[in-house]
Amino acid sequence: MQPAGRSSITLRPAKTEDLRAIGRLGALLVRLHHDFDPERFIEAAPRTEQRYASFLGSQLDEPNVVILVAERNSDVVGYTYGGVEDYDYMALRGPAGVLYDIVVDPGHRGQGIGRMLLDATLATLAARGAPRVVLSTAEQNESAQRLFARAGFRRTMVEMTRELDGDAS
Repeated sequence: MQPAGRSSITLRPAKTEDLRAIGRLGALLVRLHHDFDPERFIEAAPRTEQRYASFLGSQLDEPNVVILVAERNSDVVGYTYGGVEDYDYMALRGPAGVLYDIVVDPGHRGQGIGRMLLDATLATLAARGAPRVVLSTAEQNESAQRLFARAGFRRTMVEMTRELDGDAS
């Protein structure tokens, strides 16, 4: 898939050869979220890149999973990870596509790559029968929220967190 007007970016399904780059980007996502709220989000560990790569590698052949990469000059500069899920009674929702991850390398942001990845992922999830797509985003991640709002997403849930080792007041 090569979007018109963005000839230097190619979108395609992820391959095993991409896992090292995806692991690096996944660890970047972990660090970003931990910086937003260290009590809520896990901290990157020395092997986070390898563990992220290993986990997403285990997902590559799953029939209900979508992992796309954005490539520029043979370098992976972003990826998405999503899937089609059945009813989820804990989330009070019917079948849906779920966008788990979307990340673009900081050196390549602001060029429309995130939107290209998002649109391609939505199209792929729709082609696999997802009637809707849901996602979560960190409260402080305003740029991601703007991207999702421009793509037609609306707020439907608010996650709240309370640590149990302190005073509730």
